[in-house]
Amino acid sequence: MDGIDPAIVVESLYNRSIDVVAKLRARGDASDEGSEPGTRRAPRFSITRTAELVGRTGAAIREAEKDGRLPGVARTNTGRRIGYTLEEVNDMRRVFGTRPWREPSDPLSIIAVQNFKGGVGKSTLSVHLAQHLAIRGYRVCLIDCDSQGSSTTMLGYIPDLDIVEEDTLYPFIRNAEMSSLAYAVRETHWNGLFLIPANLRLYSAEYELAARIARSDGMLLNRLAEGIASIQEHFDVVILDPPPALGTVSLSVMRAANSLLIPVPPTVVDFTSTTSFLAMLHESMGVLAERGLPIDLNWIRFVATRADEQKSVQRELLQIMRNLFGENMLRSVLRDSAEIDNASARMMSVYELEQPVTSRETYQRCLNYLNAVNAEIETQIRMTWPSHKARLRAEGVL
Repeated sequence: MDGIDPAIVVESLYNRSIDVVAKLRARGDASDEGSEPGTRRAPRFSITRTAELVGRTGAAIREAEKDGRLPGVARTNTGRRIGYTLEEVNDMRRVFGTRPWREPSDPLSIIAVQNFKGGVGKSTLSVHLAQHLAIRGYRVCLIDCDSQGSSTTMLGYIPDLDIVEEDTLYPFIRNAEMSSLAYAVRETHWNGLFLIPANLRLYSAEYELAARIARSDGMLLNRLAEGIASIQEHFDVVILDPPPALGTVSLSVMRAANSLLIPVPPTVVDFTSTTSFLAMLHESMGVLAERGLPIDLNWIRFVATRADEQKSVQRELLQIMRNLFGENMLRSVLRDSAEIDNASARMMSVYELEQPVTSRETYQRCLNYLNAVNAEIETQIRMTWPSHKARLRAEGVL
């Protein structure tokens, strides 16, 4: 029997797989027929939720609509409000002066969501955090630094269909003459949330950076930091989703970041892997410091992800992690939920689901887990901004 040509087989499997991915994206796409790839409807908020987000009463919002400070909300044929978009919510914040931007004198918050192992919920955490902060009114840029493009996919794009090399970080990393990362920043369907996408071409950057660094003094590890500095005036928070390994791209991420968020599922394998990650990170920090490239972080936080506290082993490990990491571990836990899995199957986030996929109770529990984790991270961010410290004291946080 003739042998197979593995290249032909792999090419065929890839083409068939990418076709299935496109169909899955179409199933989850909530946009109108004929819209561009990656375009989806943004979530809408009730008057009660809008008032909570804006920091004003529903009566104050209605009064502003009546006197013309705000446009009237869209209604159905029966006169029922259809809810406010995030853009409308942010316009209300502008009118009422309640949008929580950092002051220009406050440092940009640059958060690396990193661990050594895949499957820990890194991209899930990155996307939900970015969307939570956008809902809260911050200007957010999510930079997908992972060639697998999971965050890019969750925001509606298929990396190998919708994204080309020129859309990613790769041109900026390759070309020292480029001075701005603005070319790669694109809007998303979430008002205030922007994306620098990734695709497989970033995989080449890993090897290219390593080869060039071996011939130089390592200053190429600063390229991502330089790129972020070129766009920092437009954002409050930048979230970095790096590859699940400490290669050159991940070290560039660590050089650029000023905060580190480490997702850790409470399993023996993941805890052991995280221990190895910490050892490698410590060693890398020492090597970089010797070369004049220190990693400076305002805070480090561990967050338990994909947790199932029905399992006694996981409960035990959670307690061990809390004792071990102390104040460096978030109190809130991102528990495993069918709603996260169902949203991911639609290439969406839980925040985008217009209705529960399983049950109202499961959906609400999942939202509560996400909001609790993200609210703690939001507090960590605000504590690094001098202009927000007084507000935190007034809110009883400090």
